[in-house]
Amino acid sequence: MTTEHYKAIADTIPRQPGVYRFMDEKDTILYVGKAKDLRSRVSSYFGERRDRAHKTRVMVKNAGYLEFTVVETEADALLLENTLIKKYQPRYNVMLRDDKSYSYICIKNERFPRVFITRRVIKDGSTYFGPYTSKYRIKIILELIKRLFPLRTCHYNLSRENIEAGKVKVCLEYHIKNCMGPCEGLESEEEYNDKINQVKNILKGNFGAVKSHFKGVMEKLAENLEFERAQQMKEKLSAFEDYQAKSTVVNPSIRDVDVFSIASEEKEAYVNYIKVVNGAIIHTHTQELVKNLDDDDEPGLLAYAIPIIRERFNSISRDVILPYEVQLEEGLQAIVPKIGDKRKLLDLSEKNLKYYMLQKQKQRASQTRKQTSAERILRTLQQDLQMDALPLHLECFDNSNIQGSHPVASCVVFKNAKPSKKDYRHFNIKTVTGPDDFASMKEVVHRRYRRLIDEGDTLPQLIIIDGGKGQLSAAVESLEALGIRDKVTVIGIAKRLEEIFFPGDSIPLYIDKKSESLKLIQQAR
Repeated sequence: MTTEHYKAIADTIPRQPGVYRFMDEKDTILYVGKAKDLRSRVSSYFGERRDRAHKTRVMVKNAGYLEFTVVETEADALLLENTLIKKYQPRYNVMLRDDKSYSYICIKNERFPRVFITRRVIKDGSTYFGPYTSKYRIKIILELIKRLFPLRTCHYNLSRENIEAGKVKVCLEYHIKNCMGPCEGLESEEEYNDKINQVKNILKGNFGAVKSHFKGVMEKLAENLEFERAQQMKEKLSAFEDYQAKSTVVNPSIRDVDVFSIASEEKEAYVNYIKVVNGAIIHTHTQELVKNLDDDDEPGLLAYAIPIIRERFNSISRDVILPYEVQLEEGLQAIVPKIGDKRKLLDLSEKNLKYYMLQKQKQRASQTRKQTSAERILRTLQQDLQMDALPLHLECFDNSNIQGSHPVASCVVFKNAKPSKKDYRHFNIKTVTGPDDFASMKEVVHRRYRRLIDEGDTLPQLIIIDGGKGQLSAAVESLEALGIRDKVTVIGIAKRLEEIFFPGDSIPLYIDKKSESLKLIQQAR
């Protein structure tokens, strides 16, 4: 993805929190990132920064286009980023997350496991969650775990033998109620592991299981008339709900659901899809539909698109959130929310649809400008060279020698005033011994167009020979031998003075140095 490509879409990227995805030409996700300000963050990948890591530059180079999903808060962006990374394991997330600034939460493989931050993933049976790119984010999570579930932080070996022998004593953490004292047998392994299971649920996003746990313990304590401890458990439940209730990205009360919204223009319609599994958004996608003549039936278009998109993304959800009632296949339930969390999801879908349409409009406008610019340059070149046809396809030949011997040549191809690198060709000179530029040019031009003729490919409208009169004459001999001299325009351009020669004409043509047509010739040579 080039800087020019980014500049063409920069204005369509919102200055809002969200997640961006670099995609390759095969629609594979290369990298997922989150941002407080999407436009500002994405812009940092382009420009002249020299401190950018090599692997980041390679990732951007391999990207074909960019997708983004807008969310309500930065916390939502963090949650969605982690969900997408875990689901899709993008190639460059796997590479980049080995950087020292990326952290994991480790649940150690030991009796009475410790929970801590680490940058090293050791294959010792421990469980790791991450990576986390935000130190603030990981700190908030660990503070929540510490508040909800007092766990040990010491490095002692709490084997049964050591505990029974009294080799370890409780420390300050026990006295300030940050630990329940498993080192002295004051907390059983079963009780401790139950807390570890709830920690895993939090880190996996299984918030419903955690809430059920707290409610069950709270009710049991109340039944046993342990009201003070029940109140403590209620406060923990409130703290946990406060942590997760603000997020529309992860909401366990919603479970599995598909969200669709639609908007249309004169010729196209756009359907946004959000897939929610276990309360977490795992995919967002916008599908374009080409409208038939006078096809303004949005409900009908939406009903048409829903089964196609659901099949593509293997959705098994029975609940479908929609902006209005549409005809669904049997077994699906349409939900048209007016308020609440489901309405927030629909609003999120509509917001992403709005930005997608804005981006497409900008891209079309940019493409139109590019086409207009290319056509103007080609028409100027056509007039300057007095050509009959517009030079939509031009080829430029150049000779060179490696250390005075081993002659080689290159053919650069431009189509619609842009380099067509897949059509570039490199030639090793076969029939010429020593540095003979004229003979080399004659050979390479003959080989190039002999092959195009044999394969039935189209010939260029313009051939440029990077050299003086001698090399131009050699190229013309080959074109005459092939019988195509009258089918193409051929010119030579002197290496120093930018003089343009035509076959059989000793007087060169000088094009204004500021002319776009000369710049195109110079770019091709």
